[in-house]
Amino acid sequence: MAKTIVAQTMSLDGFIATPEDDVAPLFGWYSAGETELAVKGIPFTFKVSQATAALIRPELDSIGAIVTGRRDFDVSEAWGGVPPLGVPIFIATHNPPAEWTAKESPFTFVTNGVESAVAQAKQAANGKNIYIGGSQIIQQCLRAGLVDEIAIELAPILLGTGIRLFGDLGGRHIELVSTGVVQGTGVTHLRFRVVK
Repeated sequence: MAKTIVAQTMSLDGFIATPEDDVAPLFGWYSAGETELAVKGIPFTFKVSQATAALIRPELDSIGAIVTGRRDFDVSEAWGGVPPLGVPIFIATHNPPAEWTAKESPFTFVTNGVESAVAQAKQAANGKNIYIGGSQIIQQCLRAGLVDEIAIELAPILLGTGIRLFGDLGGRHIELVSTGVVQGTGVTHLRFRVVK
């Protein structure tokens, strides 16, 4: 059965980017190993540890669609007009950018909430998993009970400030069950199931 999964690289103190939206300090692990990891829609090949590649390859292959937010879309500069991973991407936003809303756009902008964005992504994913990105969208999906699993790539760095992954959960306590820990080079991969 398809799952809705949060997947993010995060600093030990809970940040996914600097205040200026810079993620580079967190991503040293993408080039810290000897095993090549090609990702569809990414114009370069990562070099990760063997343990990381063994974990990440099947996870990437399981993705059928992505849901993220307008900030993620803007900061990534629309991924150069090419959806990462080559899967449908649904952007939850109140204000779709006019230049990307034409019928032939490779992105779908959803203006009626994360529930609708996730539902549309599930339909487009053809039974594969949905990945959720963007801190605000992740928080909204967690508050709405839409997340099945959380995948954290924990970078060994303290940023001290920046964009928090789990900043506003609306006062909710969300119980998790650990489903795996894999030590890579420059990263610790943590996997959790959300208790519902």
